[in-house]
Amino acid sequence: RSFQTEAKAWAEETGACGCCGMKLFADRKGGLHALYRSATESVHRDIYLLNSSDHGRSFQGSLLHKWEINACPMSSMDFAEASGKLVAAWETGGQAYWTAINGKTGEPVAAPGEGKGRKHPRIAVNQRGEVLLAWTEGTGWQKGGGLAWQLYDPAGQPVGETRREPGIPAWSFPAVAARPDHSFTIFF
Repeated sequence: RSFQTEAKAWAEETGACGCCGMKLFADRKGGLHALYRSATESVHRDIYLLNSSDHGRSFQGSLLHKWEINACPMSSMDFAEASGKLVAAWETGGQAYWTAINGKTGEPVAAPGEGKGRKHPRIAVNQRGEVLLAWTEGTGWQKGGGLAWQLYDPAGQPVGETRREPGIPAWSFPAVAARPDHSFTIFF
């Protein structure tokens, strides 16, 4: 009884990919954000961001990343916020990406190196504005793979080398968190 009749969040007819995980996020200022993969004309699997500053009564949408593929990528998205910095992460074409979405959305930042088989990106931001992006490599249907991660400075530049570890079980992906001492923790 506490819900209103469902209504479209946005007038654009983008559809939503049934196998990719949509992500919703409520920021510290009361904004609501949705990141999802479209599903139109059986080949468009683009990434869209919806933002609401009125507690979900209305949304403004924007295309973050185009991808034409005649398949369902079966991936997921993520958000994180700290120190006034709101970021989003997703996968397109086997590569993990992230961008800041405060105010004007920035250009997508690709994880360093060749993106092949990268999925399920997870992101965290510490109080200094540093960003940790983690993702799986080589995972698939009933198949585990590896974990990889990259640290970025507050300006979005990679810090050090991309790190990798084996051992992501089938049907799993990483979780990342910023700690009070500005370090990060990665779980898998």
